[in-house]
Amino acid sequence: MNADVRQEELRQELHALGFDEVRFARVAGAAPGAEALRAWLDGGLHADMAWMERTAEKRAQPELGLPGAQSVILLGVNYWRDEKRKAKGAVQPVWARYALHDDYHDTMKAGLVAAGKAIEKIFGAGGTDYRYYVDTGPVLERGWAARAGLGFIGKNTMLISRRFGNWLLLASILTKLEFVPDAPLMKKSERRKAEGESNHVGLLCGKCTRCMDECPTGALPRPGVLDARRCISYQTIENRGMIPRELRPGIGTRIYGCDICLDVCPWNRFARTARSVLLAARGEIAELPLRELLELTPARFAEVFRGTAIKRVKLAGLLRNACVVAGNSGDTGLLEPLVRLAAHASPVVRAHAVWAVFRLTDSAEKILAVARAAETEAVVLEEYAAALNVQHSTLNVQRPSPTPNTNY
Repeated sequence: MNADVRQEELRQELHALGFDEVRFARVAGAAPGAEALRAWLDGGLHADMAWMERTAEKRAQPELGLPGAQSVILLGVNYWRDEKRKAKGAVQPVWARYALHDDYHDTMKAGLVAAGKAIEKIFGAGGTDYRYYVDTGPVLERGWAARAGLGFIGKNTMLISRRFGNWLLLASILTKLEFVPDAPLMKKSERRKAEGESNHVGLLCGKCTRCMDECPTGALPRPGVLDARRCISYQTIENRGMIPRELRPGIGTRIYGCDICLDVCPWNRFARTARSVLLAARGEIAELPLRELLELTPARFAEVFRGTAIKRVKLAGLLRNACVVAGNSGDTGLLEPLVRLAAHASPVVRAHAVWAVFRLTDSAEKILAVARAAETEAVVLEEYAAALNVQHSTLNVQRPSPTPNTNY
């Protein structure tokens, strides 16, 4: 059996395992996107994600991750499901679509273990001839995926597939085996070199800038450039501290992550419901009322979010996010749990609860008097001072109106 036939056999076997896209790229020089990564880091656009700096060289040079690496196998798993909900009387928190599953890092890993066995069986390779990652290793997956023709890098910085839109979770396998590389996407009207073409931001976006225009916090200053410091996903997941006050209103009802720059993309007309071979849907999470989230206990948090990616933010992080959503909700019925959270053990939770109470009522100073008298943490006292300054400097502080449900 020749190499090309074995490669196609592997492609079919990986597809049967649950990977919706299986493409191959050849390692030659620096990884696609390495220069852009360095510029992004130099500009400080990665916020406090220091691990991005620590792994930058490995991302740029695959051989540092696997000495002798010759190829990268790019794998995509479609995770789109129609999660539209009927409008309800109360504001319903909105979760990033990928979060409404068991943690894909865990469920996709099972597929990668099986993929490794398939490589060994078909090519006679050993366990040291490949290394796999699910979105967390030092690999520039989107750049490699674009080089392999799995999609193109959109102006929203995401990999956009012509078959699945914006809804692919990526995994990669570095290997010492040589594979015939798949061709990158190209415009019919242009004849660029393949590797140059694969990194062309907005290759098939045309004049569309919906992703940039719709971002409520201005996190996409230029096509293909994300300022993590202003990104709702970063602020609600990666940031474990205070969410900047000026960004909180733009977060709206998004409690964990954000899909706006994905949702608005016209390429999603090709989205299709996931096979879910390597995913386990947890759609019930989307139905959790905001009040219940504000009243989460450690035991209830562990019970509800066990096995999901949401557990990463821990209870304090989710309560912080819930406070922001409550402050944007216009729902004064949430004042009771918010006042309780103003006395929470975490200063970060207390600070955001204070912000939310002041957003919802002109009586905030009065109903928070006991909590304020007991407060000693500087970060929370600063929140009180800022809120009081706003309240006292205007005769009529505009309260947020109840935020309608969206499909974002």
